[in-house]
Amino acid sequence: MSSALFGDALPARSQFEWHDVRFIGAAGGRYVLPQRREGTEKLSAYACRLCSISTRFAAVIGPVVGSLNEPVAAHFDTFGLLRGRINRRLPSGFVMELMLKDAERDKLGAKIVWQRKHVYQSAPDQREHKRILPRDPRTLITLADGTCVPCFVIDISQSGVAVSAGISPEIGTPLAVGRLVGRVVRYLDVGFALQFIELQEADALETLMLPALSPEAVLELQTKF
Repeated sequence: MSSALFGDALPARSQFEWHDVRFIGAAGGRYVLPQRREGTEKLSAYACRLCSISTRFAAVIGPVVGSLNEPVAAHFDTFGLLRGRINRRLPSGFVMELMLKDAERDKLGAKIVWQRKHVYQSAPDQREHKRILPRDPRTLITLADGTCVPCFVIDISQSGVAVSAGISPEIGTPLAVGRLVGRVVRYLDVGFALQFIELQEADALETLMLPALSPEAVLELQTKF
């Protein structure tokens, strides 16, 4: 894509421009689509997962897929704030072309090189029910009326799940994430948390969060509350 699209934002040359270093691996973050703000309404932020990143592009999985060429800003603890435009839409996310100046592109390249050489270590989880990051965070929310909405699972435990989606149900709303039924118990900066109606087996969580609610399961959701 021509650099004219971004005016002076893209550099003519960069230390990393020719070999375009890349990191492939999961990293949690959040993103916003700035053009979707309406008046004084707060801009919605969504949780996401970075799948791969280079000094020019980043592939992201998230609950709301923007339009082609739409501006996007994403933040990842590992790589910081990244701004760009959606270069390609994916079934559950997008590829963003990064808008970087020389120094920013070189700095990102250095971070990618460092990340490839080091192992990311997380602090141990001290909560009663350990939360896990599912290998595939994409699934569906099913509301009591049968409406299905794509969502992104931030993390999941035996007692509940945190999700990011294009909806914000009221506290107490019954719904299902995949085949896991519960109620909305609190809001997050990038979504909301659901408490399951019963404790789940840890080994079955990723299978149960798959988007496979049958009509019978929707009926169960309607009658359980």
